[in-house]
Amino acid sequence: MSSLRLEVASGVHAGRVFDAELDTVRIGRAASNDLVLSDALISSEHARIVSSVDGFVLEDLDSTNGTFLLRAGELQSLGEGRRAISLMPGDRVLLGGPEGEGVELRADFAPETDTLEIALVRPLSELGKTAPLSTGDDRLQLLVQSLREVVSHEGLSDVVSGIADAALLLVPRATHATVVLRQEADSEAPAASKSVGFVPVVTRVRGPSGPRAPEAAVRLTRSIVRKVISERAAVLAADAPSETFSSESLLGASIRSTIGVPLWKDEDILGVLQLDNRDAPAMFEARDVDALGVLAVSASLAIANAELIQRLRLARAELKKENQYLRSRERARTAEVQIIGESRAMAELLRQLDKVVDTRVSVLIEGETGVGKELIASSVHYRGKRKDKLFVAQNCAAFPENLLESELFGHKRGAFTGATDEKKGLFEIADGGTLFLDELGELPLSLQAKLLRALQEGEIRPIGATQSKQVNVRIVAATNRNLESEVKAGRFREDLYYRLKVFPIRVPPLRERRDDIAPLAVFFLDRYTREMGKSVPGFAQETLEILSAYDFPGNVRELENEVQRLVIQADEGSFLTPELLSPRVRQIETVLLSANAAKGSLKEMVDQVERHILIEALREHGNNKTAAAKTLGITREGLHKKLKQLGIG
Repeated sequence: MSSLRLEVASGVHAGRVFDAELDTVRIGRAASNDLVLSDALISSEHARIVSSVDGFVLEDLDSTNGTFLLRAGELQSLGEGRRAISLMPGDRVLLGGPEGEGVELRADFAPETDTLEIALVRPLSELGKTAPLSTGDDRLQLLVQSLREVVSHEGLSDVVSGIADAALLLVPRATHATVVLRQEADSEAPAASKSVGFVPVVTRVRGPSGPRAPEAAVRLTRSIVRKVISERAAVLAADAPSETFSSESLLGASIRSTIGVPLWKDEDILGVLQLDNRDAPAMFEARDVDALGVLAVSASLAIANAELIQRLRLARAELKKENQYLRSRERARTAEVQIIGESRAMAELLRQLDKVVDTRVSVLIEGETGVGKELIASSVHYRGKRKDKLFVAQNCAAFPENLLESELFGHKRGAFTGATDEKKGLFEIADGGTLFLDELGELPLSLQAKLLRALQEGEIRPIGATQSKQVNVRIVAATNRNLESEVKAGRFREDLYYRLKVFPIRVPPLRERRDDIAPLAVFFLDRYTREMGKSVPGFAQETLEILSAYDFPGNVRELENEVQRLVIQADEGSFLTPELLSPRVRQIETVLLSANAAKGSLKEMVDQVERHILIEALREHGNNKTAAAKTLGITREGLHKKLKQLGIG
């Protein structure tokens, strides 16, 4: 086959001529390329030209400024959807931009006209079936040894080297063995735009002590490779005088005799095994072809297996990397939001958690908005035996009913309009781990039945599927609604309610654990000063007292937002003083003043304020405790309890 000649017609290197003797020619700015072009519009690795069975293929390597081909006045662009195109004599390759902008290469080559003297053609269907051995033939032992050499490897590079070594062992008169494998130009491109090239991947030569790598580049007999692939057969080319044997590549390589044997799987040609004799005139025989045919059967299977193992290893590595990333991200996220609490209420909550983490029962977390229900749910997961699996969270109020069903249970392709691909649901993704369903009270009745089945049977059925799937998922649910009231109103299934409420956990609001407000405020201060890169020494004492006295209807979330706002407003190096607090929080300061609370411990000051509020409420309602309790938002019994605690008669 004639070599490809590339002439640089424009740019910094205009006038340069490159004769491509290589199977793959890489073009780009980097010094590692075969054809180095230092022009500004050329990418580091811009394009490559790969020799294929019928010629050469031009491929774009995701270059920044693009690759173009000008043929008969028509400009063709290689970009998304089309990364490769076959080259023809006279084509003009434009790198880095269309005509007049980038660097122009002119391709010149002439397709070879083969006049090979073929001594033998053995069709693919006959390979491996012809008995290559006869009585007294010592090749049986060599064949067994060769096959052992091939099947002893798993890695693709080791397999192809083993095949070349085995071929030299099996055919003693061969001096060179080359394995050519199929390579797809762009595995991500659509099938219509893919190009297939056959590239030599390993050559072994016979040495005094056995097969070895060649000291210099060995030129391949491409004409034989093309004939093997086009005819899907093993080919033996005869030793012929130069005046009658006119195949240019055979004579140029000083080859006396050559064999090409296909490597295949089903209907696909995977590659070609080529053997040469380049030392002295010596004719290969039909039995050499037959012996290599037997070797090729096992070699083809070994290559297919090695390629499959390689893809599986890559896929497994990618999956492992993805899982590690997801888990580390989840752990990092949960580590950022630690359970901060020194109060008796939080100590009791943590004690309850420790009892349930290593069981399989469902957990229902109840509490007001912002108390940290998702944090408690993640603690159930990461404190237990499922911590090495995924923790997946879903807000049931975030999706409309039809999309939420798909999100939770998945769907089959074509199950509904827009379902162009199969999708795994969160139950399947969280298999072995924990699924946290937030705002469970928002779950539609129609999905409550599917959730109940998943809890009872451990089965889910994706939308459009005909069969159920088994899953092992622990459910942790949370709600700020009173589910018992929802059941009575007919908006929540009673059987699901009792199935979920096996182990209920109530997260107390901040007003019931005021001892935790100061530690939480300090925790959030540390987080946001680090995040914003701001130096804030801390809270003024009065600021912490006001924060601790405030009820925080938005709970921990509201406290976090307040601290973040304080850090934003604070001057560098200044303490957080009361005037920086938002107006709604500073209202408590007025109450403290009106109560004339004396300085003291936090509990003493809060008791003084509560005493003032209770006395004022009773005075307003003429000492009517029922009316006063209603105004204060507590029960009459609760008011009596408070009055007794504070020593009010």
